[in-house]
Amino acid sequence: MSIEILPEWISGLDDEDINFIKKFLLVSGSLKEMSKLYGVTYPTLRLKLDRLIQKIQLNDKCEAEPYIALIKRLAIDNKLDFITAKTLINEYKKEKSK
Repeated sequence: MSIEILPEWISGLDDEDINFIKKFLLVSGSLKEMSKLYGVTYPTLRLKLDRLIQKIQLNDKCEAEPYIALIKRLAIDNKLDFITAKTLINEYKKEKSK
């Protein structure tokens, strides 16, 4: 399958995310089974799923501003805290509107 025919939301995911989705489908969406597979608690797995959902929503949204999309992605991946991300986005928007 060519990368060009993949939906935008999938092409923005890394291999780990794709493997998580595959495993999730194979266990019919059972978070209990997924937590066993990953050897983590249910709340930890739920947090991983929530972050993946946020990533998909962000990719699906096709943010018109690549800089804003990057900042949001860094925040979702815990590489940047949400307060700093919000500050950067607000400052960027202020500068752009000048």
